[in-house]
Amino acid sequence: MVEFVWFGFLALFLGLLILDLSILHRESTTLSVKQALFWTAVWVSVAMSYAGVIYGLYEYRWLGFEPGPGVAGGADAVVQYVTGYLLEWSLSVDNIFVIALIFAYLRIPTQYQYRVLFWGIVGAIVLRGLMIAAGTTLLHRFDWMFYVFGAILLLSALRMLRSGDDAHDVGSSFPARLVRRFIPVTPELERARFFVRREGKLFATPLFVALVMVELTDVVFAVDSIPAILAVTRDPFLVFTSNAFAILGLRSLYFAVAGLMAMFRYLRYSLVLILAFVGMKMLLVSNFHVPNLVSLAIILGTLGAGILASIYATRRDALNGSGDPPI
Repeated sequence: MVEFVWFGFLALFLGLLILDLSILHRESTTLSVKQALFWTAVWVSVAMSYAGVIYGLYEYRWLGFEPGPGVAGGADAVVQYVTGYLLEWSLSVDNIFVIALIFAYLRIPTQYQYRVLFWGIVGAIVLRGLMIAAGTTLLHRFDWMFYVFGAILLLSALRMLRSGDDAHDVGSSFPARLVRRFIPVTPELERARFFVRREGKLFATPLFVALVMVELTDVVFAVDSIPAILAVTRDPFLVFTSNAFAILGLRSLYFAVAGLMAMFRYLRYSLVLILAFVGMKMLLVSNFHVPNLVSLAIILGTLGAGILASIYATRRDALNGSGDPPI
């Protein structure tokens, strides 16, 4: 019956994706910041509502479900699920900055960005599922992998801190060169098409290049996020569901953050602190256990501090620019 629970979740998730593309956004569209924030709130609400299902599965063993390692009961499962979701959701913000850079470099109009993000999310779910399976297997068989994953997170935090706002040459990146190696690319877009035929020869469009770059970028970020969530829970179902729901809201979150990017200048430092905290948690796993509620509080507090500091700085700069004294 465990397989039925997995199948049920996958069916629910695919249904939500189809609902998002085929009904809510049948045509490619440009979301305003207000619309994007609304849909972001909707998807966060959906993810939080699923916590009720998590509680029933782990507390009452609905459908004969058997919890994974390290889950004491329904309440503990909900805490691990919510913590994992917020962790993945917050780390996806840095991914969004890179995606925005890709779209800007390739000059992808906003009305076509939805199409790239949709198929990018579908591919990301498959790739992350494989990485989650590999990560949980490694942790189950080799306890010392906790220290490896912890070191990866600390190095990721250092890399993120040092990168700052440096520009990246997207055109010479590995994904862009990979596409051009196997198939010629048209210099211009062909509406929302990924491929076109010209004189009997198949060409990729810049939209397909953007898709490949988004997919491989997500894999790179998954190298950080998968070890991070495995520090919160080693239960495969909790790891996958929290990842899936975090990715589900990525499209709306992208348009919200892209529109408000200037307001969140200090959010990067919040992400650095979160990665460093989770990395240290994994390195100290044998000597010191951080309760899940404490981890949840630290993640929420760090994110909130970064957002509030960013908003305050933006308002202060606006007042200084107008000649008024800062608050």
